[in-house]
Amino acid sequence: MKTKLHIFKTVAKHLSFTKAAEQLYISQPAISKAIKNLEQEYETTFFIRKRNSIELTIEGKSFLIYVNKVLAIYSEMDEQFLHKNKTFPKFINFGVSTTLSNYVIPKVIAKFRMQFPQTKFDIVSNNSENIENLILNEEIDFGITEGNFSNPKLHFEKFIKDEIVLVTNVRNPLFKKGHIDIKTLQKIPIIEREKGSGTRDMIYTFLQHHNITKLNTVVTLNSTEAIKNYLYSSNDFALISINAINEDLINNKLKIIDIKGLIIERWFYFVKRTGYISNSLEKFEKFIKLNHNF
Repeated sequence: MKTKLHIFKTVAKHLSFTKAAEQLYISQPAISKAIKNLEQEYETTFFIRKRNSIELTIEGKSFLIYVNKVLAIYSEMDEQFLHKNKTFPKFINFGVSTTLSNYVIPKVIAKFRMQFPQTKFDIVSNNSENIENLILNEEIDFGITEGNFSNPKLHFEKFIKDEIVLVTNVRNPLFKKGHIDIKTLQKIPIIEREKGSGTRDMIYTFLQHHNITKLNTVVTLNSTEAIKNYLYSSNDFALISINAINEDLINNKLKIIDIKGLIIERWFYFVKRTGYISNSLEKFEKFIKLNHNF
């Protein structure tokens, strides 16, 4: 049951069987079968299947609330009985890219300190290049960045895949079919991050492969939170990390508009100095991997 609930939560997060399969490293048929079994077991429908997308039903949204509670209890049980003998240093300092530091890592650290309150943290939020320099200068123990693999003194290990998606206010009446083409993308009013933003640079790198050098940018803001707050009161659009809008999708504040022929994806990586070995660091990395979805 724990595995099926975890599959359900991952599908609900991405609203995609394919992306859930990629994240969980299992086949898409296995994902579909697990969801079908849950729907049969609880005699209801959790997802509405459309041609190119899926969305949670009212029952699915209600079920997700219970799934989050149940998985949290499973996690607490694991920590209490399987990892009770783990020890960690009294202080951990590391760096995290802005998206993860805002929407993923704080929840993980809060959960960690419930189990290991003796450990304190100093977490640096910055762009990937600055975090990697701090690691090389031994100012922080490790980092979680987008990774560029250009420095042999650094070792990168995959952590979590991120996708940049086109979002708008859930009440926006445009594009009722839920998708647009790349040509339309260049015409709609876009809210984007400021110059120098790593996310913005990554977006334009992908767009350039489709011969797009400029979007119809109408407002520039210096944080994802600012962009989201703008969208709540507007029918404009923005390209935002899927990790930044999970709660907005569940609470019906924002919706995703698919872009035909364009998928913008990146990996976040654990980064440390090449040859650096720390048992406590490896345990902490494992904790993050196991708990970033809860």
